[in-house]
Amino acid sequence: MNKENIEHKFAENEGIILHQAMEALAIIAPLDYVVEPATGLRDHEYDYLVKGMVFGKKFVWCVNIKTRLTRTGEMQLLIGKDKALHPLLLVTGYVPPEAADRLRSIGIEFIDKAGNMFINQPPLLIFVKGNKPEKEKNTMPGIRLFKGVGLKIVYLLLCRPDLVNSSYRDLSEMTGVALGTVNTTMTELLMKDFILDMGKRGKKILNRKKLFERWVEAYPDYLKPKLFLGRFRGDEYWWKNTNLDPASAQWGGEIAASKLTGYLKPGSATLYTDKKFLTDLVITNRLKKDPQGNVEIFERFWPMDYGFGDLDTTHPIIIYADLLAIGDQRTTETAKMIYEQYLDQYFRQD
Repeated sequence: MNKENIEHKFAENEGIILHQAMEALAIIAPLDYVVEPATGLRDHEYDYLVKGMVFGKKFVWCVNIKTRLTRTGEMQLLIGKDKALHPLLLVTGYVPPEAADRLRSIGIEFIDKAGNMFINQPPLLIFVKGNKPEKEKNTMPGIRLFKGVGLKIVYLLLCRPDLVNSSYRDLSEMTGVALGTVNTTMTELLMKDFILDMGKRGKKILNRKKLFERWVEAYPDYLKPKLFLGRFRGDEYWWKNTNLDPASAQWGGEIAASKLTGYLKPGSATLYTDKKFLTDLVITNRLKKDPQGNVEIFERFWPMDYGFGDLDTTHPIIIYADLLAIGDQRTTETAKMIYEQYLDQYFRQD
């Protein structure tokens, strides 16, 4: 088997996961393969190429590696599926049975570390689900980066890469994040090769597209719940006649997407505001507290005087993340439109 010293070549966490996945597949099928990094391939939606042969037939996979699969991550895969030059292969730590069924139904092949897999390379067809993952003995380096309020810092840097050269104290004041957390976050971004320290020439954000994808997956699970201020209900179509002052509140989610694209008919409302404006926002718009309501209000976590708040809609990154977190077909289609119209060119600048 031609592995070209894969374990040594891809010593980082993602490369190790890929190596383990391919080894799991090779146990089942007579597989020869080589792995190539996807660096330098324009507009790629994947991390590696796997070129191989099975039963005399050649195949190529575009490999997308996710250390942890989330529902939002599934939506990202669906959006990127048609952009890949070759069939997309998800490699991840663990795919639960229900997620395995969903991935199979939308035609996304996958392998996880537990030996679950869906491979559809005729004449090879494999579908395994239900294997349980082993408990991780050691926490992967940098895992805290996407599991806490450090996500606020990452968001600022995604929107404003120039802020990477701001003092840690300034970043702390912009986000309300403790100075120690800023230091930890920036250190982990350096360790994970998302920031390049060029010495006297300053710092530079690297791999913004990958950083964006990781942030979008982590945001609904690890930051957004901490920002929740309440769920409400308003009069039907109340939002159509509501003119928000960006200084006090901004639209996110479906309404923001509708305003930007003119495509989506909103089924829910998402608002971002500061705590001090919450009461006035609720009273002015005659919103009523309702645990089953379709209006969610979250605390705004970006500064309003650094170019983040001049519109009544949030940044397209927030809108995109909100839509993917909803996770139905209509919001996923709209998220794709938001990405193509507002974000694609932005991340091509890397």
